[in-house]
Amino acid sequence: MSFFKSVAANSSVFTPREATMAMRQSSSYRVLSQKAGSSLRKTTSVSLLYIRGSSSVRVFSFLNIACYSSYSRDEFYSSSKRRSHGPVMSAKKASQGQKEEEGRYKHTVDLPKTAFSMRANALTREPEIQKLWDDHQVFKRVVEKNDGGNFVLHDGPPYANGDLHMGHALNKILKDIINRYDTQLTRKVKIFPVEILSCLSLLIVTVLQSLDQDARKDLTPLKLRAKAAKFAKATVKAQMSSFQRFGVWADWDNPYLTLDPKYEAAQIEVFGEMALRGYIYRGRKPVHWSPSSRTALAEAELEYPEGHVSRSIYALFRMVSAPASNDSLLEEFFPDLCLAIWTTTPWTVPANAAVAVNAKLQYAVVGPKPLFEDAHLSTGNKKKRIGNVLKEPNMPFFIVAYDLLPTLEAKWGIKLIIKKTLLGSDLENCRYVHPVTNMECPVVIGGDYITTESGTGLVHTAPGHGQEDYVTGMKYGLPINSPVDDDGKFTDEAGQFSGLDVLGDGNVAVVKYLDEKMALIMEESYEHKYPYDWRTKKPTIFRATEQWFASVEGFRQAAMDAIGHVKWIPAQAQNRISAMTSGRSDWCISRQRTWGLPIPVFYHVASKEPLMNKETIDHIKFIIAQKGSDAWWYMTVTDLLPVKYRDTASEYEKGTDTMDVWFDSGSSWAAVLGERDGLNFPADLYLEGTDQHRGWFQSSLLTSIATKGKAPYSSVVTHGFVLDEKGLKMSKSLGNVVDPRTIIEGGKNQKEVPGYGADVMRLWVSSVDYTGDVLIGPQILRQMSDVYRKLRGTLRYLLGNLHDWKVENAVSYHELPMIDQHALFQLENVVKNIREGYENYQFFKIFQIIQRFVIVDLSNFYFDIAKDRLYVGGTTSFTRRSCQTVLAAHLLSLSRVIAPILPHLAEDVWQNLPFQYTIKDGSVAGFVFESKWPSVNEKWFTFPAEEIDFWGKVLELRTEVNKVLEVARMGKLIGSSLEAKVYLHASHAGLASRLLEMCSANNDADALHRIFLASQVEVVPSLDHEFVRNISHTGEVVVENDKVWIGVSRADGSKCERCWNYSPQVGSFTEHPTLCARCFKVVGIQPTPAMAEAIS
Repeated sequence: MSFFKSVAANSSVFTPREATMAMRQSSSYRVLSQKAGSSLRKTTSVSLLYIRGSSSVRVFSFLNIACYSSYSRDEFYSSSKRRSHGPVMSAKKASQGQKEEEGRYKHTVDLPKTAFSMRANALTREPEIQKLWDDHQVFKRVVEKNDGGNFVLHDGPPYANGDLHMGHALNKILKDIINRYDTQLTRKVKIFPVEILSCLSLLIVTVLQSLDQDARKDLTPLKLRAKAAKFAKATVKAQMSSFQRFGVWADWDNPYLTLDPKYEAAQIEVFGEMALRGYIYRGRKPVHWSPSSRTALAEAELEYPEGHVSRSIYALFRMVSAPASNDSLLEEFFPDLCLAIWTTTPWTVPANAAVAVNAKLQYAVVGPKPLFEDAHLSTGNKKKRIGNVLKEPNMPFFIVAYDLLPTLEAKWGIKLIIKKTLLGSDLENCRYVHPVTNMECPVVIGGDYITTESGTGLVHTAPGHGQEDYVTGMKYGLPINSPVDDDGKFTDEAGQFSGLDVLGDGNVAVVKYLDEKMALIMEESYEHKYPYDWRTKKPTIFRATEQWFASVEGFRQAAMDAIGHVKWIPAQAQNRISAMTSGRSDWCISRQRTWGLPIPVFYHVASKEPLMNKETIDHIKFIIAQKGSDAWWYMTVTDLLPVKYRDTASEYEKGTDTMDVWFDSGSSWAAVLGERDGLNFPADLYLEGTDQHRGWFQSSLLTSIATKGKAPYSSVVTHGFVLDEKGLKMSKSLGNVVDPRTIIEGGKNQKEVPGYGADVMRLWVSSVDYTGDVLIGPQILRQMSDVYRKLRGTLRYLLGNLHDWKVENAVSYHELPMIDQHALFQLENVVKNIREGYENYQFFKIFQIIQRFVIVDLSNFYFDIAKDRLYVGGTTSFTRRSCQTVLAAHLLSLSRVIAPILPHLAEDVWQNLPFQYTIKDGSVAGFVFESKWPSVNEKWFTFPAEEIDFWGKVLELRTEVNKVLEVARMGKLIGSSLEAKVYLHASHAGLASRLLEMCSANNDADALHRIFLASQVEVVPSLDHEFVRNISHTGEVVVENDKVWIGVSRADGSKCERCWNYSPQVGSFTEHPTLCARCFKVVGIQPTPAMAEAIS
């Protein structure tokens, strides 16, 4: 279908659609000139702001993004001063009651007319547009009519933990841009938004904080779960409303909730499949434990805040023997030989089982000596405290890593005299006395984690309190001691430390004990990253407990292979998730909570052996699908077990562990993609923050690989975090939090904190390179608002100048003036490049393209020179109709290509179209998203290469002509550019010939004086003429190796009253002595005001 066949035949002046009549605003129009050094006056009328400048392209910095401008600051102000507003000002004077003779031709001037307001009025208009979409079910209608393939963007689970922040806004708007674009491509977009995780962990914290101590005691698991679910659903409703206010389209009536029974049943099925394949096992291993939450945590449930300070210690473990094979190496140093260790967790020393060394490192036996007398009595530094052992006159020998000797000497303030060196392998199976229990423990060979970057090169090893320690302990059969309870307090196994908090007074007590036993070299504060519970914001510990694990080793290689078949954006994201997957340990999937989905296991009361097989899992799955996971708490063991186990049900008890939150979200591919009609597995796209490489991306990958053998996604896009304008993390304490609601609605003081609406926030999302961290703040938002205003002004210009356009008036492509063909060529390239930006998810490139196209190619060039033929060229003239043909193409294309990013603006434009647009099936596109993506017009791409090159020269030449015109204006030779005559001389005959042709163009649109906005242009064959030498304002420019001389003089003839161009023919027409020939002709055929009103 050709472009203009899509425009309905009925294209009379637009009557507002009934659905939006109440939302329309009519207004008067005023064209304003921006004067140098002055600001625009405030006015209640709606204003069209036309900014004129040269069209050469210069790059400038805009929010750290390469953008484009056609002028320098000086050029902008100078050109704006000399603009001509002849017909506009003449009509304006007449409308304000000036003398009749001054406005007698006002009815012949075609000024813009549109109900589309220059003011966005977003706080009112955007909700009206959203209601319009909802009332007409636009999203549903468009998707149902689309006949392309499915496109599934699987929405990741945010937490229902309160109001939305800028991270939510960035995430959801990025998704919406993608979905809206794919909707335009006739794809059946499927997005079921997710609003809550069934673990409800953050909600439980919120609920508990709202209750007093007595109320908490009365909470049974079922009551607590009910309160959390109620709070969650209320939060979900609020979040959904906020997302919709962002302009986000989704199937809001059918979100997927992880606490939905069907979802839970699908998750049980995933767990069951993994268990039956042997990937799920129970074991006692050290895990991240949160004393404040009293549960195990996954890595993705941790955060590492800045500023954590630990009490690190250097301690001595006294050696008692060496293996017979190496006894001679160390014999001379016994019994005064010690192993020097370093740890940031002194509270783990009671659980010590070995000291590990690196077999390949060189170690030294050293004799410590004070650097000077009383050196160790200086303990004034609160961050560092010397132990009693260094104050003794006779200190024992130490074993430390050889490479660390200079560092340790400086730190401890002593001289370490080398007595002997040996390899780490020589120390294996040496024995030392445990500093607390007095039991003998071995020296063992550890892994590559033992380095000389810090510490002493010898690592205190407690297999019950560290992953690397655990691995080493398993290798040597060491005991897995963990004398710490669920609350993070020492148990009776810790002896004298029993009942003390390991992160508090227990830590202090261990340090004090070691010092009393002459085993403390030094205590010092050590600032480092330390894991905190992401919910309670309190420190965690490593602690060995009985837990359920997923054996990642069983399918690690398959996961690594699958990663390579996924498209990662940005590409470096693949390296990140590959590193995390290849190096991760087994996944602890059990949690000690009363909320979340239970692990479907029963334990034999006597033997504690677990009962979990296909029959029991399937039975629990069936029950949960019908009743929800609460059934696990209120149903008896007898009812929960399959029939065949009913007789022995009294011998079993229910497990109390629930599943890790990341197992909940990581099963969403099965619960959503695998269960809902019209969806496909794998999803086309996952899009979340970069932190999800260790969270949802990874948990989804692992569960999918373990059960389906392939990744649940074909492509993954990740975005960074949102920071303030200075690049700082947002926090209430810094007062730099940017609230998306405030961006949209404004603050209490609207002058200081204006409301910009959702589209400005969406424009910001499109402007940033989201693959890294992004910045936002008041200044950035003001800049975004300015870009939005210019874009809105451009669209208003298009609407206003098409108020009387009809499809039958369209000029065929080959009849269009060259300038119009060039404009369509540029438009088609812009649409093509914008589509590439959408396809590659590079929205910031789209922002740049639109900004440059609107400001440079349209506003500063095409629109600037088009105003003459649009306003005074004659209502039915060929040049005006050809220009309107081009403007219609721009309006229909621009409104559709910006629609995914700025849907409210695009729809506002569409609802104000002065004509109807018909789609392929013959129906009228009543909404912008019904019009689909602009079809490729190959004809517009056929603009000849030599013409592209020539018009590039013309635009460059225009820039230089503007400079000479400005010099002439500053010299008082001319006022506006229409008072000038431009002279050109080109050194190259070919260029001179083309310029000469344009001086006498067949159509007025291609005439060179119209492009320069001068009254006349003359190409002179030689610079030797005397009149040329007498031209006072001249310049030269080299245009692609062709030198062109430019001169400016006063224009010939008199000023035309109607168009303000100068012409020798003014005064030649008796009936209209003040008009030029063109205006005389136009006035002769232009209808009278009465006739014009009748026609309209």
